[in-house]
Amino acid sequence: MTKRDVSLGVVGAARASLSKLLGAAADAPGEGKDFPVAMPDEEWRSRLTAEQYHVLRRHGTERAGSSPLDNEYRKGTYFCAGCGAPLFSSDAKFNSGTGWPSFFKPLEGAVETSEDNTLFMRRTEVHCARCGGHLGHVFEDGPPPTGLRYCMNGVALRFEPEAGA
Repeated sequence: MTKRDVSLGVVGAARASLSKLLGAAADAPGEGKDFPVAMPDEEWRSRLTAEQYHVLRRHGTERAGSSPLDNEYRKGTYFCAGCGAPLFSSDAKFNSGTGWPSFFKPLEGAVETSEDNTLFMRRTEVHCARCGGHLGHVFEDGPPPTGLRYCMNGVALRFEPEAGA
């Protein structure tokens, strides 16, 4: 176990405690909902890195500017790092200047949303429709044609470039 693993654990525990104190759900994403890909928490922990687990299964957020996917602009597809479901096309990616990979629309049926009222904020949380993994949030300050900004945690994504890209 590294210092980073311990830090992520401490941050996750603090967030869960604060969320419970504020009356928000600190459970795993999609708690109580059936998803096509479901497995026990122990299996998610063994399949994911500590940072992926923190983000995908515990609603965490990676540090802005830390993901190399923020600067990835080759043609290709972005997949869920948890279950491998295709989520976004590179054709919908744009540079939002926020430090997180951003898209103006997901692939059809790839994501679901829910209200996130944690930490005294009201946001719309984005989850993988196949496994329920937390991906990030969507905001109404994006570019045309949708006006939406899907601000995703790079650690929750896996990019596969098109052949020859």
